[in-house]
Amino acid sequence: MRHFPATPRELVISLWRNRELIKVSAWREVLGRYRGSVLGILWSFFNPLFLLSIYTFVFSEVLKARWGTGGGSKTEFALVLFAGLMIFNLFAECINRAPHTILSNVNYVKKVVFPLEILPFITLISALFHAVISLCVWLVAYILFFGLPSLTAFYLPLIILPFCFFIMGLSWALASLGVFLRDVSQFIGVITTMLMFMSPIFFPATAFPEEYRHLLYLNPLTPAIEQTRDVMLWGKTPDFMMLGIYWVVTIIIAWLGFAWFQKTRKGFSDVL
Repeated sequence: MRHFPATPRELVISLWRNRELIKVSAWREVLGRYRGSVLGILWSFFNPLFLLSIYTFVFSEVLKARWGTGGGSKTEFALVLFAGLMIFNLFAECINRAPHTILSNVNYVKKVVFPLEILPFITLISALFHAVISLCVWLVAYILFFGLPSLTAFYLPLIILPFCFFIMGLSWALASLGVFLRDVSQFIGVITTMLMFMSPIFFPATAFPEEYRHLLYLNPLTPAIEQTRDVMLWGKTPDFMMLGIYWVVTIIIAWLGFAWFQKTRKGFSDVL
């Protein structure tokens, strides 16, 4: 029986060795989403633009929401909200699809020798493409209404990269569990919805009842959302202590998820 190494070194080597396959497959997945539509890949630009407009109208005009006690303009609220949604959507797109990753690629398991461990990474690259498009929409809107963002925005990759490690760790674990436990896909949809409303996306962390605020900070999305807003909107440098801990924890999660996937993949063909 073939042995599948589960070391951190193998994780890096596998992704590097299959980089061309990852690039081609990710681009095919991006294009495949819009296959047959008139506007094609332009929908990746219009979708976040429409969402930004809808959220702005609903929360600022219908619900009369403002960010924090200081109020702020409707445009500012929309940009604050959209910054949090970009982080959540990146997470949700990968995690909701993770349990189906192997199930939807059974031919790779049974018929050919294929590096199955890259499948969740392909999904992440596709999700990052759409996240970058959303970020471009956000930047254009910010520049039009407020001018150039603060130079602290250049810290954003330091926040997004460990967040991607966290996503990959969960994706590998869920991709494996989804093969053996088909209910995982139903369960994970409920969890992502819960995490959305338990994250400071639609409200600042200070608006959460103080006696329950510790639950908000147990949410793994909270650090990424808050620090993204800090560097993009408020001109603050990241909390490097928190960021350092976040890097260490997410790298460990990525490796544990990869190790679990490698140890259990031998049983995929028997179940499928």
